[in-house]
Amino acid sequence: MPRTKGDHEARRRDVSAAVWQVMATRGFAGLTLRAVAAELGATTGLLTHYFPTKRALVEYALDLLEQRTLARPRRSTGPGLAALRDALLDILPLSPEATDSNRVWVASWDTALADPAIGADHARKYAEGRARLAERVAAAQVLGELPPGDPDRIAAGTQAFALGLVVQSLLDPARFPPERQTELLDDHLAGLTIRRA
Repeated sequence: MPRTKGDHEARRRDVSAAVWQVMATRGFAGLTLRAVAAELGATTGLLTHYFPTKRALVEYALDLLEQRTLARPRRSTGPGLAALRDALLDILPLSPEATDSNRVWVASWDTALADPAIGADHARKYAEGRARLAERVAAAQVLGELPPGDPDRIAAGTQAFALGLVVQSLLDPARFPPERQTELLDDHLAGLTIRRA
């Protein structure tokens, strides 16, 4: 019997789930056709239909991560400084799903450093994230919640703070549980509100 488009889409969803599970448990270093095939209960030959090369598998995995990140619910408690705080909380590994996403993302850095095209794509995503943060910083400045200053510079420092907190939380979750992460973020934001002479 010929396969239908629905069969193909269902199989693709199964492959996506297997790729995600391998990344979440083994990181990018463990992302191989053999590992995905084992997770799927299939042969590597079946997977080469979807991913003819390891690079195709990696690119797909990064696309999958981006889709999952964009589909995650976002906080929205208000404009200005509240919106900036919401955006930063959405970055942190405060839930099991966010922890898995961050684990996969951090594990992908090695691949991004070794592959110029993937590295450029990572840099683009970070730049887009900084631009979104800068918009929220500027809005908080208009509302008088943050002192004047270069929104791009403040956004870059804030993004760097959040990413550093992500890494520490992944490496030492007992010392940086969600409540502690939130406290540290709030301390950081409180420091931004101080008017410099």
